[in-house]
Amino acid sequence: MTGLACGIDVGGTKIAGGVVDHEGRVLEKLTVQSPAADVGAIEDAITDVVQRLRASHDIQTVGVGAAGYVDRTRSTVLFAPNLAWRDVDLKAELEPRLDLPVVVENDANAAAWGEFTFGAGAHVDDFLLLTVGTGVGGGLVFDGVLHRGAFGVAAEIGHLRVVPDGQLCGCGAHGCLEQYASGSALVRNARGEAAAGAPPARLLLARAGGEIGKIDGPMVTAAAREGDKFAVDLLAELGRWLGEGIASLAAVLDPAMVAVGGGVSDAGDLLIVPAREAFLRTLPARGNRPELEIARATLGNEAGLIGAADLSRQD
Repeated sequence: MTGLACGIDVGGTKIAGGVVDHEGRVLEKLTVQSPAADVGAIEDAITDVVQRLRASHDIQTVGVGAAGYVDRTRSTVLFAPNLAWRDVDLKAELEPRLDLPVVVENDANAAAWGEFTFGAGAHVDDFLLLTVGTGVGGGLVFDGVLHRGAFGVAAEIGHLRVVPDGQLCGCGAHGCLEQYASGSALVRNARGEAAAGAPPARLLLARAGGEIGKIDGPMVTAAAREGDKFAVDLLAELGRWLGEGIASLAAVLDPAMVAVGGGVSDAGDLLIVPAREAFLRTLPARGNRPELEIARATLGNEAGLIGAADLSRQD
C-alpha cells in the first residue's frame, strides 16, 4: 500500500502523531500532552490527534507505537511501565472510533523499523536499534523482517542484567542495563556527585543555579559540549556501558549495524565514540570476526511515528 498513514507515538509525557507518506516523509505533525494515568483519556487523545490530521489528509491506516509490551497480534498492550495500560486491547478500542485499520506496536520496535526502512539502517539487512532515553529500549530486524519473538516482547534490551544485585529497576529486577546506560542513570549520577559536594561537579551545579534537582540530561550534554570534563566523563561512562552491552548482544545476535537513538543520542560523538571503544575492548574474538558498525540514528524523535505508520501500511 502506498497511501498515507498516520503514525502515533505514545509516551509517558506526550503523544506525537504524524501523517507519513510511503517514502517516510512526515507531511504534518501534532503533539499533545499524554494523560498517562487514564486509559480512556489516552484513547481520547489518540483519536483526537488522528481526526485532526485526517481533516486535511486522506489517511488510510493508523499505526500506534506504545511504550510497553505489545502482544504478538499487534493488538493488546500487556503492560506499560509509565502508562495506565494493563492488558488493554488497544486495536479493538481504537478501530471503531476511527473507522480505520489500526496496528499497535512497541514504540522501540516501531522506531527500529523506521530507522531500518528510511534511516540509519537502510543499507543493511540485519539491524539493531538501541533507544537511550529515560530508559533503554531496543528493536531488531533480521533478514529484513522485524523480530518480535514468540510472545511479541522481544528486544527488551534495557532489561538485560549486567550487575548482579545492582540498582533496582522499574521492571522489578536488579542490575538491568538501563539502570547504568540510560538518561535516568546519567542524571542520577550527576545529581549524586553534586549532592556529595564532589569538586568536579561544581561547574555543572553552578549551571543549574545551585539547585541539584534542576540538573538534567540536556544540561549535562550542553556542559560536555563546552568542555566540562565532569560532564564529558559522565557521558563517557554511559557510553562504556552501552558499548559493553553491544558487545554482548553482538555475540548472540550478530547484527551488521547498531544505531543509537533516543534523547541521549543528542550527545553525538561524546556518547558514540566511548561506546565504540568499549565495544572493541570487550567484543568476543575480536580480530577474528567482522566488526559491526555503530552509529547514531538519523530520524530523531520522529523514528517511532514513521515506523508505526509504515508498519500499519504493510500490515
